[in-house]
Amino acid sequence: MSLSIISNYDESRDCQKISLKGEIDLDTAEQFRSELKKVTEQKIMDIVIDMSQLDYIDSSGLGILIGTLKRLKTQNKDIYLNSLKDNVKKVFTITGLDKIFLMEV
Repeated sequence: MSLSIISNYDESRDCQKISLKGEIDLDTAEQFRSELKKVTEQKIMDIVIDMSQLDYIDSSGLGILIGTLKRLKTQNKDIYLNSLKDNVKKVFTITGLDKIFLMEV
């Protein structure tokens, strides 16, 4: 499978919005890491990730999210995860990451 990433600045919330479509696994993890790195190098701000079209995420994707969140937390910023499919949400619940990331409906 592949991963499609659309990223743009949301002026109304002063955050970076990222929409994901497809899967984050070993094959697409570097693409995801590169996008998050690019976003956080420009300016540290909250990141809102729309996961409504994300079908799968594995430990490599979770690790990238955790690393990015650690970087953001040094500046009191967060990652908000929106509209997770049940199977993706289950991964966050099983790993306890649903307590670390801010989940939005």
